Amino acid sequence: MHPSSKFLVIGRALTACALAVVFGAHAQTTTQFKLSGAIDRPGTFDLAALEALPAIQQTVTYQSGSGEQTHTFVGASLWGMLNSAGIQTDPAIRNDRNNRIVVAQGSDGHRGVYSLGELNPSFGNVQSLAAYAAVIDGSTVPLGDSGFARSTAPGDVRGGRYVSNLTDVQLQRTASTVTGIGGGPSTSFTVSGDVLNPMTFDRDALLALPSTTQLVGADVYTGVSFWGLLNDVVGIKTNPGVHNDLLGMYVVATGSDGYKVAFSMGELSPSFGNNPDLIAYDINDEPLSFNGFARLIVPHDGQRGRFVSNLISLEVFHASPIPEPQTYALLALGLLTLGWRARRGRS
Repeated sequence: MHPSSKFLVIGRALTACALAVVFGAHAQTTTQFKLSGAIDRPGTFDLAALEALPAIQQTVTYQSGSGEQTHTFVGASLWGMLNSAGIQTDPAIRNDRNNRIVVAQGSDGHRGVYSLGELNPSFGNVQSLAAYAAVIDGSTVPLGDSGFARSTAPGDVRGGRYVSNLTDVQLQRTASTVTGIGGGPSTSFTVSGDVLNPMTFDRDALLALPSTTQLVGADVYTGVSFWGLLNDVVGIKTNPGVHNDLLGMYVVATGSDGYKVAFSMGELSPSFGNNPDLIAYDINDEPLSFNGFARLIVPHDGQRGRFVSNLISLEVFHASPIPEPQTYALLALGLLTLGWRARRGRS
């Protein structure tokens, strides 16, 4: 075999090993996880560190492959941990926190994405935990095979975002690249990214779709289901080889002034968060006027910071992966081997 062919084979083998480390099918029981990403004070949490934080007890019910599950967990607030670690934002951008996602990853590579706005008490106020114990028959016990900690998703219909054997909780800035157009009323928006059929929608296109209404305060909004437009009209591009790949995805809505808000696919999907968000084109049977032809409405939020007026863009993404240290080591070894082989070949 030619030397160049040999080092290519070695490189591919090492890369395959690295991927196997990240996406291997077998979960290892964990004893700590890393808090990292766009925060000022990253750190590592073991059981003692979690127990030192304010404890929250919550009872949740969700569907699993073996039927309905009801559990009472004890843990620390994910929002509280991130907020205490110092969420990095651009102070010049209004509500820049809403352009962030949180990725919880387990030792088997399974990921659950939450939008930061979903967790924020001012907006979605979902009380997701890094749970470290369960209450069974009045006694507090460790989580056992679920590792020392798992994330929770209270209110989700199914349990896909309950990530066991936590290895990482990472705050990520979104990958959105769309910029504003200077503000003012919009007349169309595009849907792009990890979708099957990128499309552009104006008012007539929205009126041709099945309509839905939501009462928000004293106003009745009419429009199309946010989830329905993404899933049924343009189609979400998922990897069929990854279990619940949808739960590792998110969408970013951008207004004409550049205002951005991220939503996890898990919070929108009827199988999980089942939020009734809609893209409205009428308010009280009248067009939206100064809010543009379309406005993203989030009915259950405590405040309206995730309402996006003058919508111009929806971008769909997979969250960035979180490689483990051993993966970096294998990839580095592969690159070194390739370089050595290349130099030897030239000699």
